[in-house]
Amino acid sequence: MRPLLLVVFGFIVISFISCRNDFEFSPSTGGLEFSRDTIYLDTVFTNVSSSTYMLKVYNKSNKDISIPSIRLGKGLESKYRITVDGLVGQDNRIFTNVELLAKDSLFVFIETTAGIADANPGDFLYTDQIEFHNIASVTPQTVELVTLIQDAYFLYPQRFENGTTETLPIGEDEIYGFFLDENDPINGNELFWNNSKPYVIYGYAAVPSNQTLTVEAGARIHFHSGSGLIVGNNASIKVNGLPVTDETQPLQNQVIFEGDRLEPFFEDVAGQWGTIWLTQGSKENEFNNCIIKNATVGLFVTGNTGLSNIAPDVKLSNVQIYNSSNVGILSRTGYITGENVVINRAGQVSLACSYGGSYEFTHCTFNNSFPNARQVSVIIDNYIEGAIPETQPLVKATFQNSIIYGSNQIQMLIVKEGSDTFNYFFDHCLIKFNNISNPFTNNPLYQFATDTAHYNEVYLATNSSLFNPNYFNANSNKLFIDETSGVIGKGSNAFYIEKDILNRTRSTPPDLGAYQNAPFPE
Repeated sequence: MRPLLLVVFGFIVISFISCRNDFEFSPSTGGLEFSRDTIYLDTVFTNVSSSTYMLKVYNKSNKDISIPSIRLGKGLESKYRITVDGLVGQDNRIFTNVELLAKDSLFVFIETTAGIADANPGDFLYTDQIEFHNIASVTPQTVELVTLIQDAYFLYPQRFENGTTETLPIGEDEIYGFFLDENDPINGNELFWNNSKPYVIYGYAAVPSNQTLTVEAGARIHFHSGSGLIVGNNASIKVNGLPVTDETQPLQNQVIFEGDRLEPFFEDVAGQWGTIWLTQGSKENEFNNCIIKNATVGLFVTGNTGLSNIAPDVKLSNVQIYNSSNVGILSRTGYITGENVVINRAGQVSLACSYGGSYEFTHCTFNNSFPNARQVSVIIDNYIEGAIPETQPLVKATFQNSIIYGSNQIQMLIVKEGSDTFNYFFDHCLIKFNNISNPFTNNPLYQFATDTAHYNEVYLATNSSLFNPNYFNANSNKLFIDETSGVIGKGSNAFYIEKDILNRTRSTPPDLGAYQNAPFPE
């Protein structure tokens, strides 16, 4: 009997539903409400598509309505595109008789692809509006759309008539890339990057042999996903940023290398592009007053021999490297000198002096606050892995008046294989090294207190309170210090560099790291 009753009840419900009248939609008389009255799309490069933005439209009345028309003000000529509850309408620009239930809402998604010529020449804004028409008024309800269009130089591989694209030979492989041309018919001299407008790179841009890429102070370089810069054999790069002259505008004369996503959400997202690769055979490379951010590997140096009787592969002065998804600086048998270098937030290691080489860093801040339990700030080794590890001499790895710190307990690792030369020395440095469970106690490479051949005046942070630098905000890459820092006056005058990374005059004896202490901003 019970199963029979359930069947009868189900039949009654189905019959009731089938007899229900269709919804009756009345033409809209206005009164729609919106989640925003203006949609500000973030800055985009000319003719590059924006991200997608959302508008929610509410019908708070008790009637099911039909909106006679939802359209862009500029109609089919608009550079904006919209979808309405998943519908594309007429070319994503005009929609008719859009139904909306009582007490319900619909979604409008907006994006744009506009050129600099489409923008207002006075302020480079491209504007339009979404119009919601009704039968009660000739004046529609509107939501404004505003986008800032930024002109740029676009550098990318050629596409050939047979459909293939330009590539670069890397060993036995080919990668998507191109050689910079000093006589490019569109961009002019691609070996001189100026500050008149940004550069947007697609693929790997390569500096040809026996050529030099010069980057002017204030230049902005943006790399698309999977893109980067290669400095080839006998080629060079000179990054000529200038010191800070106004601390209220510290980026004004800096050269900035970053990704091509301009939305605020991507401001500090790691791994948006590849790397700057200084290949074996590149020479006399210099980076002055610049920022490298949001790469996979900020700077990749494959050195010549690492011997210090030749010129360094690269000289770094007032360089900041942030948010590298793998490594801030990865050097293999490289020869690097650095003054006022700051590296922070790398997925694996901020500075990797790997496979031997020669290194000298003075007044540098190597920190790592990346959220990874295995990250460190500095690794020094002399080998690459294999069935039998292959080694190269570590001619020297010298750190002076510097900070090695971070969010994990151990922030420095030293690994030696074989009997090759292995020279390292830390002089007046802060090192965070909390030897929990004592795995390094008997390791001869970490005898900070007694090994005077490798350590002099080292301040060992064995917990998070001892010698804490007290950065302003390490998670936001603001590693400047004030009078509460544990590194004030702990440097040696023997390694004194007059100006810090912000062009402030250092006190004597100097503070450790790249920053002279000063009151924090309000």
